[in-house]
Amino acid sequence: MHRSISAAVLVLLSLFSTVSMAQTAPVTEQITQLSNIIEKDIAQLPMAKGELKALTEYRINQKTDEMRVLIKELMAKPEANKAFLTNLISNQIKFTDQALQYIRQDIKQLQAQLGQKNDNELMIRIANREHQNIDYQQEQLQNIQWADKLGIDTSAEKTALINQLTYRADRLASLLTFSQSQLKAAIVAATEAGKAVTSAQTDKVAQLKVLMTTSSDNLAKTIDLLDVLKQNTAELKQTLFQVSGDITHDVLNFAVASSLIEQWFNVAQKQLVENGPGLMFKTFIFLLILFTASLLSKVAQRIVAKAVSNSKLKFSKLLQDFFISLSGKAVFTIGLLVALSQLGIELGPLLAGFGIAGVIIGFALQDTLSNFASGMMILIYRPYDVGDLINAAGVTGKVSHMSLVSTTIKTLDNQRLIVPNNKIWGDTINNITAEFQRRVDMTFGIGYSDDIEHAEKVLNEIVHNHPKVLKDPEVTVKLHNLGESSVDFVVRPWTKPEDYWDVYWDITREVKMRFDAEGISIPFPQRDVHIYQTKAE
Repeated sequence: MHRSISAAVLVLLSLFSTVSMAQTAPVTEQITQLSNIIEKDIAQLPMAKGELKALTEYRINQKTDEMRVLIKELMAKPEANKAFLTNLISNQIKFTDQALQYIRQDIKQLQAQLGQKNDNELMIRIANREHQNIDYQQEQLQNIQWADKLGIDTSAEKTALINQLTYRADRLASLLTFSQSQLKAAIVAATEAGKAVTSAQTDKVAQLKVLMTTSSDNLAKTIDLLDVLKQNTAELKQTLFQVSGDITHDVLNFAVASSLIEQWFNVAQKQLVENGPGLMFKTFIFLLILFTASLLSKVAQRIVAKAVSNSKLKFSKLLQDFFISLSGKAVFTIGLLVALSQLGIELGPLLAGFGIAGVIIGFALQDTLSNFASGMMILIYRPYDVGDLINAAGVTGKVSHMSLVSTTIKTLDNQRLIVPNNKIWGDTINNITAEFQRRVDMTFGIGYSDDIEHAEKVLNEIVHNHPKVLKDPEVTVKLHNLGESSVDFVVRPWTKPEDYWDVYWDITREVKMRFDAEGISIPFPQRDVHIYQTKAE
């Protein structure tokens, strides 16, 4: 049952003739006439030999294609006679099943001849028969779909078709891998022969190329049918992909490559025509959901920002930023998952993949996760906040920004340092501005000959008269130490943290000026040196 380009042309011509015939005779009468012709040709087929057999098969295929076009037209008409269609489709199922049995028997006869004649030529004939077989299996699947629309029970036929396709796909996969190994060996032999290569070797390579191309096409069509019947074809697709990759790499010439590109273009064009509007609509819905999720995430961030800023719990700046960022990202993530589901993507395997990727990333980013954990501890225990002056990890400065990974500190000389959180959390944290009051510790010395009470009075006046010194707690001015060259007083006023250095510098300056004015000396370290002279003996 030869199907060629000329047969396809005749089918197209029959489409135009069918339209003109339908204007003078009902479609049912045309189908009946074609059915009678096909039955007569089938009756003559067992007695036909050689070219007559090929011609009879060709005529049966031609008339069958014309009739199936009419059946498709009739199925689309709501006013069609259901009883006639039911009987017609049932006969089509039986006829297609008989055709499949005929082709399978012919394939067995050809396989029995392997080893007796040219195996490569026989394999090509078998592959062509397999190609005809898949054409009839496609028609049988269409028959089953038509029968389902008419309410005809096709469970047995469907099961039989699945079994046939599964067995056939397994054989084609084996044939592909075997032919691939044979082709590689033939190419190696032809390459090693070089200029001494024989015509038999080149013919063998050419025949194996044709065989693999035909077998790949047959397997691809079989996989498509199994996909329509909702069968698992993952392993078959993997085999086809591996073999197709080797074909592309090793044996494709420019003509075959051009043919494949043209075929892909035609398939892409067909898919665009058939699925383009649906795909565009799904893409529009996907983008619309993402846009809506983006807006909702911003709204969620504003609501959460207002809630945490006005909360009586007094969240830290880091905790506020964390909740605000988390709320926005959570809303957008939910929107993204919903949008992906609209594209037909299964979320279960996707989430499982994210989980596995998370484990891998976790091992790769151990230091970053350590910083993240330290950031969470800082977020919970709040040892400092944005704006605090701290001394941590050997750095002193004002906290200008915080995240779960690092803390940005501006030093007193206006340098910006980004310190990892695990460095800070693993070290002593000194929050200089955590309290509302801070003591300024200063030490001033006078000479041993100076009046202690007078110096103490001057120091008290200086400290108590400073506007930024707090009245409570009480200022401490006490004689502290008798040093080697001075009598030392400790002066300890209290002030606000932000006024610390102003008080320190102002009082130090005022003490020097008042001591000079009051005649109180500020001794510097000195040492007495005694010189003894002795006469030499």
